[in-house]
Amino acid sequence: DDPAGPSTNCDVSDVGALAGRNLSECDLEGAILEGANLNGADLRNARLGDANLGDANLEGANLNGANLRGAKLEGAKLGGANLESANLESVNLESANLENAILRLANLEGANLEGANLNGACNHPLN
Repeated sequence: DDPAGPSTNCDVSDVGALAGRNLSECDLEGAILEGANLNGADLRNARLGDANLGDANLEGANLNGANLRGAKLEGAKLGGANLESANLESVNLESANLENAILRLANLEGANLEGANLNGACNHPLN
């Protein structure tokens, strides 16, 4: 697979083997990924609307342009994740860790951020 191109393998049935995986542009709408280890995964432009990612590890994951509308991310670890231009509309991020996450141009309309850690998260251009 071309590491810069879209993934041709969108199988997420083994939630323990997703760290670092290329899942860019995958259609994962409504997927049950609760507690999954997606550390460093490439989820650019992935469709994750209404997915259950509660308590998932998404530290350092690239979610640039991903659609997570309505997803459940309670308690998720998103430290250092790239959420630039991501659609986080109506996403439940209660008690999620977004420390040092990149939120530039992300849509957070209606998102639940109660108890979320936003220390160091940036919502501005990096240059």
